[in-house]
Amino acid sequence: MSELYEENFKVVSKYVHATSRGHEVIQIALGMQLLPQDYAFPYYRDDAMLLSVGMTPYDLMLQVLAKKDDPFSAGRTYYCHPSLRDDDKPKIPHQSSATGMQAIPATGVAMGIRYKESMRASDNKENNEGPSSTVDFSLESVDTRLRDNGFVVCSLGDASVTEGEIAEAFQMAALKQLPILYLVQDNGWDISANAAETRAQDAFEYARGFNGLEAITIDGTDFEESYTALQDVIKKIRTEHRPFLVHAKVPLLNHHTSGVRMEWYRDDLEEARSRDPFPKMWNLLLKNGFTETDLETIVATAEKEVAASLEKALKAEDPSPEDLFTNDFAPTPVTEEVGERAPKGAEKVVMVDCALFAIEELMAKHPECLLYGQDVGGRLGGVFREAATLAQKFGDHRVFNTPIQEAFIVGSTVGMSAVGLKPIVEVQFADYIWPGLNQLFTEVSRSCYLSNGKWPVSMILRVPIGAYGSGGPYHSSSMESVVSNIRGIKIAYPSNGADLKGLMKAAYYDPNPVVIFEHKGLYWSKVSGTKGATSIEPSEDYMLPFGKAWVLQEIWKQEEEETISIITYGMGVHWAMNASEELGLQDKIEIVDLRTLHPLDYETVFASVQKCGKCLVVTEEPSENSFSRALQGRIQEECFQYLDAPVMVIGSENMPAIPLNSVLEQTMIPSVEKVKAKIEQLLNY
Repeated sequence: MSELYEENFKVVSKYVHATSRGHEVIQIALGMQLLPQDYAFPYYRDDAMLLSVGMTPYDLMLQVLAKKDDPFSAGRTYYCHPSLRDDDKPKIPHQSSATGMQAIPATGVAMGIRYKESMRASDNKENNEGPSSTVDFSLESVDTRLRDNGFVVCSLGDASVTEGEIAEAFQMAALKQLPILYLVQDNGWDISANAAETRAQDAFEYARGFNGLEAITIDGTDFEESYTALQDVIKKIRTEHRPFLVHAKVPLLNHHTSGVRMEWYRDDLEEARSRDPFPKMWNLLLKNGFTETDLETIVATAEKEVAASLEKALKAEDPSPEDLFTNDFAPTPVTEEVGERAPKGAEKVVMVDCALFAIEELMAKHPECLLYGQDVGGRLGGVFREAATLAQKFGDHRVFNTPIQEAFIVGSTVGMSAVGLKPIVEVQFADYIWPGLNQLFTEVSRSCYLSNGKWPVSMILRVPIGAYGSGGPYHSSSMESVVSNIRGIKIAYPSNGADLKGLMKAAYYDPNPVVIFEHKGLYWSKVSGTKGATSIEPSEDYMLPFGKAWVLQEIWKQEEEETISIITYGMGVHWAMNASEELGLQDKIEIVDLRTLHPLDYETVFASVQKCGKCLVVTEEPSENSFSRALQGRIQEECFQYLDAPVMVIGSENMPAIPLNSVLEQTMIPSVEKVKAKIEQLLNY
């Protein structure tokens, strides 16, 4: 295949691709030993591995040519970026092109496998000994009959091991003793930078720093050594359930990619060719009963097959324009508001408790529901007590602390979801979401779309957000504008407890990734003017669909009066409601609570603006280059003929951070007084 691609370079290289030339032996030795219950994360140079698990040259060529019937992504992503969910092959969740980023989702799969096996072991124990209130997450609890179940393979290039997120994955695999094999194929190169100038040690030496991660190094061009070494490692992973790293030395005998030619920079080609695994395999077969004629026949058959496959693939159908718009999200079953929002006799509770009770109800009903993050475990139950008592009720195996690893917290949900679990995870403060954005963007948000609907990521990411009580520059920020620019995720930003519970329930049953921004200043309604965030606790079956805004202060159309539609969310709802009341203009101001930022209920927004003729968008974020400015522009574009004034925005001052000092903090962020002044300015326009 590699030779055929070179012969047809101009045709085949319309889209970038790489091949496994030089890496074939180690990949085939592994692929031959994978089973349908295993999970694999092959990477962009692993076409030999894909062939060895049962894919055909034609399958791979459909992807190299980005054809409609590409079995991995339907023409959406690069060659050898597989995603596969066939019953008879290892399961391959989506992974991006970002080097090394697949290690965290892969480790998340291993964490999920371990959890599910402990669940089944506990079920067996209950059946034999009666019910048990907790599940033992330790290796000793896993029934021996379950130990030949699936494990995970994560394929990496040695250059990617310098990535920080690799360390997070290794740390968790070693800490939790997870059933995962990190296969590192070391060809000595990044692109044009070689190992000597970019790495202090190779992956084998690096892995020895992780206590509990056993590593070996082998010649990845020797089939017998590769197969037997992997056979031994895989047996240990299946039976002992612990992580391994196999460092395989291989040559790179083809271009880095079709766009970066080896002749441009390589000074080691002769040495690399001296380690070519193909003649080694040829000689090995001759020693084991094959004849030269046998091998020449095999080669001729392969050449004929790949030539026919390429000819067929070139004639295959391209995607149609309408194919662009499919599988960005998996369909959700929650499309209407259901259940009782305010049951008779129910108590009024603060917002943080509405979320807590929602998760408690979900965990009691669904054993596949887990909650993890920093400090959410039994000792503290979250720095805002948002997970209080949950570990005590459901066990440390279901509610547990993670290291300070935002990337792992976010990215592991890809793997947990892939094995059928529903993770609810938390970034402790919105300011700390930045290390997790790589995983949120590259792995979580794009999985459904780039796998052509095979691997949606079902997860909830809770993000305490907003300024509250002099939190200072690292505990007060808003960043919904950044997150809302990540396509492929749903975003909620509720203003009260009932909405938070209803949206939390809807998010759980949604098969797509959901980010819920929860304003810290509304959690207990301790901030003046936020009593409206407390709610009668909705019923257990209450669900609020995404994309349904709430006109919480509705007015009638008034032809002769100046009226305003305020579009807002989160804390802005309370500033708007209080400003309206203090001005005595409740009959002139309509207030729309967006509740979700994506999907956004444009229909309700536009109807309100068209009715009122003037519009103010209220946000806590600095407004320049923001979500609110984009919304302002969309309203102006869609409602221009109905407007009596420009759409206006009020947000925080456009400074780099929220200062610690309370005077400076209040000067920075909006307030009821500032919203009142903006309302009067707009009314008088």
